[in-house]
Amino acid sequence: QVQLVESGGGQVQAGGSLRLSCVVSPSLVSMSSTGWYRRPPGKQRELVAAYVDGGSTNYADSVKGRFTISRDVATNTLSLQMDTLKPEDTAVYYCGVNQAGRTYWGQGTQVTVSS
Repeated sequence: QVQLVESGGGQVQAGGSLRLSCVVSPSLVSMSSTGWYRRPPGKQRELVAAYVDGGSTNYADSVKGRFTISRDVATNTLSLQMDTLKPEDTAVYYCGVNQAGRTYWGQGTQVTVSS
């Protein structure tokens, strides 16, 4: 059974940093894709960063150069380092994975960036 447990959200001032983590069960390597998504207030969920086929990464234009996705297969942890945060990064952030054609989501973690 796929389980995703997120941590690391919080409130920070503009220009600050946060790091999100997602522990994936049963294992990262069993997932066909892994990534981070977010739902800003009043908007739909959108891609932030993801690992795609072959291990390459894909980032939303709005976060390129500021956010970095990484993974540790030894601990089954998917992470998102967020630097130079902006108020428009405020959202609920979700870890999302795909296994056998089905998408699974974490519980979400709130990130609030104040100006």
